[in-house]
Amino acid sequence: MLAPDAHLHRVDPVLARLIDDGGPLPAKPDRRGRPEDPYGVLLRAITGQQLSVKAAASIWQRLLDRFGGTAPTPEQILADDPEELRLAAGFSRAKVAYLRSLAEHVLSGELELERLPDMPDGEVIRELTAIRGVGEWTAHMFLMFTLNRPDVLATGDLGVRNAAMRAYGLDRPPTPKELEALAEPWRPYRTRACLYLWRSLDNVPA
Repeated sequence: MLAPDAHLHRVDPVLARLIDDGGPLPAKPDRRGRPEDPYGVLLRAITGQQLSVKAAASIWQRLLDRFGGTAPTPEQILADDPEELRLAAGFSRAKVAYLRSLAEHVLSGELELERLPDMPDGEVIRELTAIRGVGEWTAHMFLMFTLNRPDVLATGDLGVRNAAMRAYGLDRPPTPKELEALAEPWRPYRTRACLYLWRSLDNVPA
């Protein structure tokens, strides 16, 4: 089997150009400054939903500060007063409910974090999206960047869809189904292809 970049280069001339233009990406994305454990990753993802990168980082830091500079455990989340937590971190009431849902799923055993690395992609998505506030996009990011799954297509990511529109000269961003059809040749390295598409957005002239 060909190496990921060699495969993508062979099956798709557009991706071949993106790879050649910027050179090969590192084998693994830079995760410095972000949680590494699955629970911390999900906690961080929920706190940052629908926020700019800067705002997400600020709210995440406020959450850490409330718990002595470390990510709160599920027990600490559930023991905290929801309204006080909301005000201290700058959360919406819905976001506090999402954090509590994550904590409840972990403590009840409904979400067995230690089993996720051994589950197929589809099962991981089903497990994660059972948590309030965790959608398919978050599940895809978890598969890509925490479990390092090689063949995940982020169909709901607007960045990937916008990059595909520009790279392939489309009139509009492809729908998720259209992106799936476009990405069929990329298997089994669709994660890697998404990384090149994301990077291509950095090189678009202003």
